[in-house]
Amino acid sequence: MITTNLRRFYDPTFTVTDSYKESLPDLQNGPASLIEGADVPIQQVGISNFKLPLKYPTPSGELLTLETSVDGYVGLDAGKKGINMGRIMRTFYKFQDDVFHPDKLKEVLEAYKEDLESQTAFLKLSFSYPMLKKSLRSSYSGYQYYSVAFEGKIDEYGNFTSYVHVDFEYSSACPCSYELAEHARETRDVAAIPHSQRSVANITVQLNEELFVDEMVEICREALQTETQVIVKREDEQAFAEMNGAYQKFVEDAARLLYDELNKESRIRDFVVRCAHLESLHSHDAVSRICKGVRNGLR
Repeated sequence: MITTNLRRFYDPTFTVTDSYKESLPDLQNGPASLIEGADVPIQQVGISNFKLPLKYPTPSGELLTLETSVDGYVGLDAGKKGINMGRIMRTFYKFQDDVFHPDKLKEVLEAYKEDLESQTAFLKLSFSYPMLKKSLRSSYSGYQYYSVAFEGKIDEYGNFTSYVHVDFEYSSACPCSYELAEHARETRDVAAIPHSQRSVANITVQLNEELFVDEMVEICREALQTETQVIVKREDEQAFAEMNGAYQKFVEDAARLLYDELNKESRIRDFVVRCAHLESLHSHDAVSRICKGVRNGLR
């Protein structure tokens, strides 16, 4: 039956009292009898991609305020209908003025467990991190942006684990294509250009102690050398062509070069690297994945 005598307007002057709040229905936190489907635990329940500006440290001591996408989840025990989703966000907002680094996530996760009465919690902060990069030969500089994420979790035994994810874009000139192009020039006097392509290394590290995003990027630069450029004049483009010639690499080479540099850093406990060369020759990508090899570690 449709009720026709309700007042159809919004009253901005209405005041919510404690007793009124107590009278509001709360199905999400209702009894187990309301559960739909199997009455089993759910490993992660929460909200994804709520955004706010957060502060991050830099090696110089400066703080960067960056738009951050937050994923926050907790475990849901069997016998519980659901969680209060809004409490995930409200709990996080208690920390909105703090400075964030991987270990800071432990505080937020412990607050999640307490506020939502959960045994486990997960948090991920994703942001775009700017670094000023000088051109190779000209006097220009421009901002390079890196996709970064801090991830943390607390298990049912109270063990905290955190990771840092960084994406690093570089150019990969194919050694085989270079040799074939040179062969065409030398044997048949034919112009030939070896192929290269934009490539990306997805790096995940578990730290022993603090390592700034800037330092992670420098490790990648040292390993691969051929980072993509921001502002390019003719002299920079020529320098980049020379650099690609000097540092040719297959996808397997890229993975091993990154392994070599990451493995030297004592502040990194464990790591896994996925390199993808977005082929200009093939219609598919070439991929290589490598891990440090820590027992029961990242794979």
